[in-house]
Amino acid sequence: MKMNLEQRRLTLTVGLLAVFFSCITVNIYFPEATVKKTAEEIVDEVRKTAEKDKDKKEKQAAVLPSSRGETFSFVPSAYAQQETTVSSPKIRALKDSLRQRFPQLRPFFEKGNIGEANNGLVQVRDEGSLGLKDKAALRALVKDENGDRESLYAEVARALNIDSSQVPRIRKIFAETWIKNAEPGWWIQKEDGAWTKKQ
Repeated sequence: MKMNLEQRRLTLTVGLLAVFFSCITVNIYFPEATVKKTAEEIVDEVRKTAEKDKDKKEKQAAVLPSSRGETFSFVPSAYAQQETTVSSPKIRALKDSLRQRFPQLRPFFEKGNIGEANNGLVQVRDEGSLGLKDKAALRALVKDENGDRESLYAEVARALNIDSSQVPRIRKIFAETWIKNAEPGWWIQKEDGAWTKKQ
């Protein structure tokens, strides 16, 4: 009888501990504001237009030397920042690769052959007007672009010490940023999967 009572207490204790630990939820760290800022900086850097480069030259021209050899600028120092706040050698290499490929992708965006998908990747939409050589070139470009983007999202997670299980959230934030920065007339994919031309 005494042993039976001790077994009941042990069973009750184990049961209470199981209930207690099952109620604890693991809160995985995800710095959403930092990821959004990083996405905006990277996408902007990759998609620099001629007009943005022109603005940069005008801002550099606003820097005047002083009589003591120092420089004085009419432009706030925040404009001088070119590098993203989240960086690593791999992220810099991926940004360079994306930036160098963009002029080759631009004509395909403008013709509607490709579009910005809602998963953070570029998607081939319409190859009908392209010859075999152009189709092969487009597919190779899209494959390389998407490979770099996938690697970039993983590297951003690594640089920010975000658990790899959260990479889909990073992709989603980047997808929104790529779409926001798409030019008017380019195809973009909405949340429901439908394609539309950006206005």
